[in-house]
Amino acid sequence: MTQIATADSYGSLSEDATLTMERLLPGSIDRVWAYLTESDLRRQWLAAGTMDMRVGAPVELIWRNSELMEHPGTRPEGFDEEHRMESEITEINPPHRLSISWGSTGGVTFELEPVGDMVRFTVTHRRIPDRSIMLNVSAGWHAHLDILAARLANEEPEPFWDNWAGLKAEYDRRIPA
Repeated sequence: MTQIATADSYGSLSEDATLTMERLLPGSIDRVWAYLTESDLRRQWLAAGTMDMRVGAPVELIWRNSELMEHPGTRPEGFDEEHRMESEITEINPPHRLSISWGSTGGVTFELEPVGDMVRFTVTHRRIPDRSIMLNVSAGWHAHLDILAARLANEEPEPFWDNWAGLKAEYDRRIPA
């Protein structure tokens, strides 16, 4: 695991049904913004898909978590090789803030803030409907942010699925039932 993704990188419930996760990432804000908004870079840590940079524009996200690295680990039962989601940009202020709708939840906001030669990258995922989804979402964001931190630091990320499974168990201990 990259030095940037430490034990204090765990997400927290900032209010009921809202997960907030923050990382300090290497690089310029423009480089981190590119990894968030450009499909070819975003697919290396999260999901590919088109994103027209304006409020109201559709966002297509295509997850292929087993393609994030050469050896992604063992995909858990119940997870398909590919997952697709259609969303919409609800707010944009390049390169500092991007909000998009997110399936059946209240949406996700990404905030980027320069901190010296690093970027504070905050993900806020609102109105997650239940604890089961919260565990999957928490482990998912954490594992994907681990990959982003590694990619930005030019390091090899941990196998996605193995990391995700361990993180889900840890979030199960951390998030109140």
